[in-house]
Amino acid sequence: MTSSRSLPKRLWYVFVHLACRLSAVVAFRVRVEGREHVPVCGGAMVLSNHQSHLDPVLIGLACDRRLNYLARETLFGFAPFRWLIHSLDAIPLDREGLGLTGLRETLRRLKQGEMVLIFPEGTRTHDGEIAALKPGFSALAKRTAVPLVPVAIEGAFHAWPRWRLLPVVATIHILFGEPIPPEVTQAFGERELVVEVERRIRACHALARRQRSLAEGRQRGDEASDLSPKPKAQSPTTH
Repeated sequence: MTSSRSLPKRLWYVFVHLACRLSAVVAFRVRVEGREHVPVCGGAMVLSNHQSHLDPVLIGLACDRRLNYLARETLFGFAPFRWLIHSLDAIPLDREGLGLTGLRETLRRLKQGEMVLIFPEGTRTHDGEIAALKPGFSALAKRTAVPLVPVAIEGAFHAWPRWRLLPVVATIHILFGEPIPPEVTQAFGERELVVEVERRIRACHALARRQRSLAEGRQRGDEASDLSPKPKAQSPTTH
């Protein structure tokens, strides 16, 4: 479906997307698996665990398509954030959740064939683990009948936990799972759907954590190899 956004807004998103993707690969060694599970067209809900303030940006960078973000109204009070959020067409959240205005806008964008990122935990993790999902997204999923794409991010908590003022360099892995098709979503009750989505996000997270651990192990091994003393080359013996 043709986007209703102006050409400058579309070009601005592409520029920000490319610039941030290059920066993320260098600064956070971001690695992405399962990108083929992201639908190439049509509406979709991308459902992720929530580790840090970096998550919306990093998951957006992992998608080749434009991703719509939800942003708390409190962020609109800071002028630079307000400008950036408006420029990227973020959907405002009130203090209690999505709110009527945010709900209508989310429905509109999904029905227009766009993707929307939602963090069903409702807040950032306190310890790097996944908390129980809140059920608000399930009614929205049933009403829109779009694929649900589970995704997990691992390492963002190490880069920017809740108590740290600024992020630090860390290895971050993002893993997309197979989408839940609309007909399967409709077959579940709302509570059953929440349980199934949580199961899939946890499975993605476990695999992302394992892959990140392996990557860090390889990196430490390479660094140790670089630092270990090299044997001196022996001079050829003359006879």
